[in-house]
Amino acid sequence: MQNEFDIKGVHFGSGRPVICVPVVESTADGIVEKARELAAKKVQMIEWRTDLFENIGDVEAVRAVLEEIRPLVAETVLLFTLRTKRQGGNADMDEKKVIHLLELAAKSGVADLVDMECFEMSKPEKEIARLQKAGVKVIASHHDFAKTPEDPLMDIIMDRLVKGGADIAKLAVMPQSSGDVIRLLRVTDDTKRKYPGMPLITMSMGGLGVISRIAGESFGSCVSFGADGASSAPGQLPQEVLGEMLDAIHNAVD
Repeated sequence: MQNEFDIKGVHFGSGRPVICVPVVESTADGIVEKARELAAKKVQMIEWRTDLFENIGDVEAVRAVLEEIRPLVAETVLLFTLRTKRQGGNADMDEKKVIHLLELAAKSGVADLVDMECFEMSKPEKEIARLQKAGVKVIASHHDFAKTPEDPLMDIIMDRLVKGGADIAKLAVMPQSSGDVIRLLRVTDDTKRKYPGMPLITMSMGGLGVISRIAGESFGSCVSFGADGASSAPGQLPQEVLGEMLDAIHNAVD
């Protein structure tokens, strides 16, 4: 079982949630420029959504972007994410190609964290260990853009994500009612109580689920995604607004 940890002075696991800002540009120049802009704003964490990159199928093009980003993220946490169409993203590629790109990021020395879609892998525990050995922390994730699964299934999903050996377990679901949002928060709280040292990321997406993006410190989610311009998922707040809300809640909790 994993425990709370720090990367570049940023704490993952408890306290005020870390704000992660996605880079969703499609061109290499656009990606690098956005990363430069966010680093200059001193955001805590940047997510490169590589599935939105126009040359995602070109390994050398991905490697080149990572190298250009390297000096920009020397003091900023970088999350490498390749979201497949099966999990609400843009990448339409088989498992072998996904693994190759994740391992490229892990071995690059540029990415600090890699997002791995746990249930899209035939041998997730093996791949998690391989990525960690290459030098990155791993987020084992699962996304349901259609619905919020029933509570017993969400409990099973979280157990699988936690027990697979990853450094962070992430679950994102789509609510159909306010009750769905409450259920997601309940699952988050229960999982945190069950595995108190394990860093978690959970969110209920869309407008109905916005409250889940600011309630992490109370329920156990340690990262919240905020947009700087274009968002990467429905319901993301502007990162400056999100920061003010998280600060206010943190100060009240203290």
